[in-house]
Amino acid sequence: MVRLLLVGPPGAGKGTQAVRLAEAYGIPAISTGDIFRANVRDETPLGVEAKGFMDRGEYVPDSLTNALVADRLGHADCEPGFLLDGYPRTVDQVRALDEVLADQGNSLDVVVELTADPDVVVNRILLRAKDSGRSDDADETVIRNRLDVYSRETAPLIEVYGGRGLLVSVDGIGEIADVTDRITTALRERGIG
Repeated sequence: MVRLLLVGPPGAGKGTQAVRLAEAYGIPAISTGDIFRANVRDETPLGVEAKGFMDRGEYVPDSLTNALVADRLGHADCEPGFLLDGYPRTVDQVRALDEVLADQGNSLDVVVELTADPDVVVNRILLRAKDSGRSDDADETVIRNRLDVYSRETAPLIEVYGGRGLLVSVDGIGEIADVTDRITTALRERGIG
C-alpha cells in the first residue's frame, strides 16, 4: 500500500510519470482534471456544480474540489493506495486532504517533487504546443507566468511536506525511463516498493 503525491512545475513530466508510477505500484493515478471531467460527464451532483464554474471560466472553489477529491479517494480502487497529481495546490487543500485521509485512518507516505530547470521546461512546453495545439503552451510569456504562479503557490506546500519529512526531490529532466528509475529508487530508499 502506498499513498503518493506528485508535484512539479508545468512541463516537468508529472502526467507521464503519474501513469508510469501508478502502473508500477498497481494504484490509481488521480488528477483533479480527470475527476472534474468524470463527474461532469456522469452528471453527478458535484459534477453539475463544478460544470457551472467551469462553463463560466471560473476556478472550481476549494470546497467543491475538496469534496470531489474526498469522494474519489473513497472508491474501492484507492484502498491499496493512490497517486495524487495536481492536488493539493494550496495549504488549505493540504489541510482538507489531511482530514479526508485521517477519517480513513490514513496519511500520505511520500511527496515526490519533480524539479526542473525553468528554461528547459519552457522549451519542453513550446515543443509540446506544436503537437497539442494548446494556445497556453505556445506563448513563452504565458508559460513563464504559469511557472511563476506554480512557484508561488507550491512553495508553501513544499515547506509543509518538507517539514513533515515526507518530501523527496527528484530531477524531472531526462529520458522518461531514467526519471521513473530515479523516482522508484528514491521511493525504495523510503521503504516503498
